[in-house]
Amino acid sequence: MANSTVLITGARAPVALHLARLLHGAGRRVILADSPARPIAAASKSCALYHRLPPPRFAGRAYGKAVEALVRSEGIELVIPTCEEIFYLGQIWRDRAMPARLFAPDMALLAQVHDKHAFMQLTESLGLAVPETMLLQSKDDLQAVRSRSRELVFKPVWSRFASHVLLRPSQDELDAIEPSPAMPWVAQRFVSGDEISAYAVALNGKLKALGLYRSLYRAGKGAGIYFELVEDPAARRLVETFVAGTGWTGQISFDLIRERDGRVLPLECNPRAVSGLHFFRDPRRFTEAMLEDGREVKPDVSTPQTVRPAMWIYGLPAALRSLRIARFSQAMRAADELLDWPGDPAPKQAQWRALAEIAGAALRQHISLQQASTRDIEWNGPLQD
Repeated sequence: MANSTVLITGARAPVALHLARLLHGAGRRVILADSPARPIAAASKSCALYHRLPPPRFAGRAYGKAVEALVRSEGIELVIPTCEEIFYLGQIWRDRAMPARLFAPDMALLAQVHDKHAFMQLTESLGLAVPETMLLQSKDDLQAVRSRSRELVFKPVWSRFASHVLLRPSQDELDAIEPSPAMPWVAQRFVSGDEISAYAVALNGKLKALGLYRSLYRAGKGAGIYFELVEDPAARRLVETFVAGTGWTGQISFDLIRERDGRVLPLECNPRAVSGLHFFRDPRRFTEAMLEDGREVKPDVSTPQTVRPAMWIYGLPAALRSLRIARFSQAMRAADELLDWPGDPAPKQAQWRALAEIAGAALRQHISLQQASTRDIEWNGPLQD
């Protein structure tokens, strides 16, 4: 296995770069693939080859053919998704006889956990506590909860980065929502407490890596850009119970909340990599745990992790608005730049080219930077356009 070839998809993401560095450092040949022309991970020394793919959301058939051709031509044994392209890959592995293994559960389970309502039903069936969550598929469903709007959170069943979330809205604000069977929403009881994010790797239901962290700064309401490691036994028990109960193999992440009494509840699940991966920096131990059924690996970095350009773009304006400049300055001094890696400086410079490509797409499509960063790989359920 030491010299085997691994394909990592979603090369645009810092987590894909980090995973490539870990596996390359443990002796794997790492190929990266994605649809942008110049993603950051393609510049890394850990990347033996970067292959540009068609955008799966808009050219699904061409994407499937290209992935299969790449897997066969390069003798790839394992494919590890890192972003929402995992759902398109899940469909390919379901519908084609692929010669490589996909480091993910089957498509049915992937879709189930990505669905914010089905995930809650599954979690509850495993004996775990969940916040009350109601499925909205019509105006009548919405009308049934309208009077309780101030105690609920409304969000699309298929969404990411907290996009379109309505947090305890007024009844009038609900007029903007039009749930349907193709575009369902959930109404979830608002839970107050401390947010915890979880990144995990599991093999056949056994936890192999777990990083629990919180995001001190975010890009708008959604994706975190500054990460601090935390420990929480109740959060660990939740993740362990979930991966054991589903027999999970692959990467998985959760948005959790810890109530004042210490109880931890799940809010949603993403069956892919998230930024907790950056707290693992030992290539050999991480790779043995992830790919060779070795012992569980613990985070080996405790320093906060951040992407400094994102902090200047999003964190500084937030600090100025809240008049918390000293806190921002202290946070910047305390954190490591998560793109830094010994002997591999190129990705840090490449982030500007990658950002320019995303900014160009945002301008052309008249959408935000964040929307442009994932538009071509988003998966919005089996009935998406």
